[in-house]
Amino acid sequence: MKALATVSADEIKTDVYFIASDDLAGRDTPSEGLKVAARFLRSRLERLGWKPGAKEGYFHEYPLEHKVLDETASRIDWTVGGDAQKAAGGSLRLGTDYFLTSPFDVTELSASAPVVFAGDGSKSDLESAKVEGKWALVFDDGAEVREVSRAARRAKAKGVIVTPAPHYTGEDYAQRFAPTLERLRKGSIAWPAKPSTKDKDDEAERAPREPFPTVLMTRTAVESLLSAVQKPAVPAKGAELGFALTETRKLAGDGGKIQVENVCGFWPGSDPELSKECIILSAHYDHVGTNSKGEIHNGADDNGSGTSLMLAVAEALSEYGPLKRSVMIIWVSGEEKGLWGSKAFSENPWFPEGVRPVANINIDMVGRNGPEKLLVTPTNDRPKDYNDLVRIAEKLAPLEGFPKLESADKYYERSDHYMFAKLGIPVMFLFSDVHEDYHQPGDDPEKLDYDKIQRVTRLVLRILDGLEDKRTLH
Repeated sequence: MKALATVSADEIKTDVYFIASDDLAGRDTPSEGLKVAARFLRSRLERLGWKPGAKEGYFHEYPLEHKVLDETASRIDWTVGGDAQKAAGGSLRLGTDYFLTSPFDVTELSASAPVVFAGDGSKSDLESAKVEGKWALVFDDGAEVREVSRAARRAKAKGVIVTPAPHYTGEDYAQRFAPTLERLRKGSIAWPAKPSTKDKDDEAERAPREPFPTVLMTRTAVESLLSAVQKPAVPAKGAELGFALTETRKLAGDGGKIQVENVCGFWPGSDPELSKECIILSAHYDHVGTNSKGEIHNGADDNGSGTSLMLAVAEALSEYGPLKRSVMIIWVSGEEKGLWGSKAFSENPWFPEGVRPVANINIDMVGRNGPEKLLVTPTNDRPKDYNDLVRIAEKLAPLEGFPKLESADKYYERSDHYMFAKLGIPVMFLFSDVHEDYHQPGDDPEKLDYDKIQRVTRLVLRILDGLEDKRTLH
């Protein structure tokens, strides 16, 4: 009860307001805001007397690939006529004459083909233009660029060039794609590729799809090309345009590495035997950063709520004293990118000598959607995964104002517990479901129910206490 009494809704609120502040700029993985958050969490663990939970301190580091586009070497070359006439042509500049659609377009690429006009990029226009093996030039009439690109890929085009239609009234391309260009200049972050040990045929079957070239070309650049081949500003649908394009993308250097951090604290157990068993408590502390408009996604609920809840648990356990079992708190990064932090830990776990993991309780988004709403997975609808953690949670939840835990089974593979399950231990996920501000700029601290987060915190503590008399966990 002394530990439960330390849990304060006001203190949780204070932590959320810091974690989800504009100053941390959405805690993208990686980012300066994420680094600040990590050092904030570490300082709290140190103040509360938690021991380091990683091999060389409080930070469990893992590498990511950092790829940066070589803007100078990336270009589009155009040529007119056959081989004998290829001296006729020129080059278009990235960021001036054309733009790329996504910050994920950082890749090596070389795509050459003649160009055919395919109307507005609709399925019928692409089919009638017979775009297979060719660049499809389409007019931007307000359709979603990704959908046009998918349709062109399905039509087996070599690539797609999107340009403003003559009556286009949308935002100028230079302004519209400036944020994307800036992010391309900063580079893309990816999970490191590992050399395959499979034979070549097997590897080929599993190879990822080749990138599909999609470029956004200014109307001025397109009109210059059409003028060079004496074609009208609005060609006939399906017309061969008489010139070919070669888009080239180059990466700067040989691709670097960047280190990111999980924050880990260790709370040793008191029982001579059970202290060798460790319960992992986890929450991701990253979010999605900013969008293409520069708007900050503060991620107060996702997952400022879980991050701050874990701080409250750490403080409560410092009042409670040691449990029989040891506890590891892990704030993981990269959850929003594909469970990167928990994947990195599960592939290369570290515990003090003689200590092994026996369970994981994972917390994500527990601050909204009604005071009594709380979901859990795995439920007994997943009988192979249903376990003692969930049974205890279902029994104790009413004590904290959650009469019945609803099912989050459809999210079983979507948060970090899924990676911790790969350690061969029972896992449990507590979650209050998504809402209208999920991954939106409106996920702000003033919208959270701090009394609810306080009660979920107390439930986690009750579950830990409820595990004390269990000699084995199933």
